[in-house]
Amino acid sequence: MESLDDAGVYQLSDNMALIQTVDFFTPIVDNAYTFGQIAVANALSDVYAMGGRPLTAMNILCFPMKTLGKSVLEDILKGGMDKIHEAEVILIGGHSVDDDELKYGLSVTGIVPPEKLITNRGARVGDRLILTKPLGTGIINTAIKAGLAGDDLIERVSKSMAMLNRTASELMQEIGVHACTDITGFGLLGHAAQLAERSQIALELRSESVPYFPEVTGFAQQGLCPGGLFRNKDYYKDRIKFADSIPEQVQDILFDAQTSGGLLICLDADKAEILLSGLQNAGITEAAIIGEVIQEVERTITVR
Repeated sequence: MESLDDAGVYQLSDNMALIQTVDFFTPIVDNAYTFGQIAVANALSDVYAMGGRPLTAMNILCFPMKTLGKSVLEDILKGGMDKIHEAEVILIGGHSVDDDELKYGLSVTGIVPPEKLITNRGARVGDRLILTKPLGTGIINTAIKAGLAGDDLIERVSKSMAMLNRTASELMQEIGVHACTDITGFGLLGHAAQLAERSQIALELRSESVPYFPEVTGFAQQGLCPGGLFRNKDYYKDRIKFADSIPEQVQDILFDAQTSGGLLICLDADKAEILLSGLQNAGITEAAIIGEVIQEVERTITVR
């Protein structure tokens, strides 16, 4: 197999390539069934971001049977299996380990025609940027652990994290796009910086257009920020230029490490409103145009 890039994509033949990805993590919500669903949505996201179709998955589970018990294990696996069925993916096996800390995820294999492969290297000057899910899941998960998030918010953020990026991926493939990345552990700014550098362009983001959960601003002001946020800020801060008017809590939201976040899509300006309308009509109501691609400048990303 010939490797196409460094993202686990391999050419099988002239008309087919293989995408392979592995993701697993520790619980972020108390509900075991929901946690299982989120883990699957997160693991499938890399394939969707590259325009691929996931075919098979294998469970990866580390579980403290003595402290959590069989019922929690069953709920996690049922949540995962229901989401796997929703994605029309086949579970072909897995591996489990008795461990002190719960971890669950999947190894996923998908396919894509090489000429339809979407990477984070193809953004073009003049492209518009669409983000398909709201930000703030890392900060809100910290608030959940502190017992400060209400049931309504937990339900909303869990629904967002458990939503597959499948529909967004299918719609962007129909209209044709230049680049895409999913937004996960490096946050919006981290993944956007990687896209800009690999495409050899720069990005300009409009902070007021970026969707995020309304409650996240207050949590950020209280300092309920996860460690991943600070690591992202420390690593990527020199590549970002913020306007003086951007408050610190908004900067934190843009750096916030996400779990099962949305897609960041780059496409022609004349297609952006069409795709946005299609996304919103398909129920992806938080999708928004958040900026554009500009000529490469000293800083990779400008936030206004």
